[in-house]
Amino acid sequence: MSANIKRLVVHYRLDPRPPSKMIRPATPVFLLFLLCHFTSQSFVKASSQMSADSSRNNLEPLPHQQSKASPASANLKRGSASSDLDDGLTSSSAVGTHSARFVTSNGTLITAQRGSTASLPCEVVSLGDGVVTWFRRKDFHLLTVGHAVYSSDERFHVQGPMRSTQTQDWALQIRFVQERDAGLYECQLSTHPPSSLFVELVVVEAHAEIDGGPEKYVKSGSTLKLTCHLRQSSVTPDFVFWYQDERMINYEGAAGVKVISDAASSTLIIERAQSVHSGNYSCVPYNVNPSSVIVHILNGEKPAAMQHSSAALHWYSVSVIFIVECVFLKLNGVAGSLQEWL
Repeated sequence: MSANIKRLVVHYRLDPRPPSKMIRPATPVFLLFLLCHFTSQSFVKASSQMSADSSRNNLEPLPHQQSKASPASANLKRGSASSDLDDGLTSSSAVGTHSARFVTSNGTLITAQRGSTASLPCEVVSLGDGVVTWFRRKDFHLLTVGHAVYSSDERFHVQGPMRSTQTQDWALQIRFVQERDAGLYECQLSTHPPSSLFVELVVVEAHAEIDGGPEKYVKSGSTLKLTCHLRQSSVTPDFVFWYQDERMINYEGAAGVKVISDAASSTLIIERAQSVHSGNYSCVPYNVNPSSVIVHILNGEKPAAMQHSSAALHWYSVSVIFIVECVFLKLNGVAGSLQEWL
């Protein structure tokens, strides 16, 4: 800028009176204008340079600022690594849920007697964080989700296993089962897509049956032995009581009475039976329909039924003989009349 001003001043001094065809030399006011113009241009350029330097300084942090930023960067990296680890665990959990499978065979048939507790199995391997749900198929009623019961019927219950076990049996239990409980039940796993297992419940009516009924004949002084079989019984009864007429005789050991029971039958034994042991004997197992038999103790005579049969056979023979004689006499009379006519 100083060089330009000097040139103008020199030109003005060397040629104070230019010819009329030349441009009129600049006046002192014009020189002042030029000075202000170049000064403003230099100020703008300097301001632009300072702004650029300031921006560069803001973008490039100082060494001590870089050292302070390092822990934050490290934390960011650790957070990223932790996020990746969580993603990996989530993926692993999802894989574990997908690998869950049933051990119980699909279409398992369970038979339970009325009044007992029915247990419908649902054994699972590698359940992980999955959930086991039970449905009743005939009305699509939700029964349980995990350990929670979603039915107003308090007879339904799930005795779920501990989560730490690899194989878990989430059996659905129905207490005091009734005929209306029979049907198909669904055990469902919360896999993606969900997988299901079906179990069918059959409810039967257990009943007792005494061998040799409805009547039994025993000679006096011999052993009376009555065997009661439990038919269609899915569980061993808590007790089996024997009654003679209205009296329970299980514990009359002093009178020669002995009762032997197992899971499928009960046997009543009376040594040296006498006439006092005649009567109606009933086998009454717990939660099973009872059975009865009438016992006759005979003192050397034939059973009344056998006597009735002999008497009936005698009268039948007499009747047949009488009829035959009548027919024979009638034929003889007809033959005599025919001879007289001839």
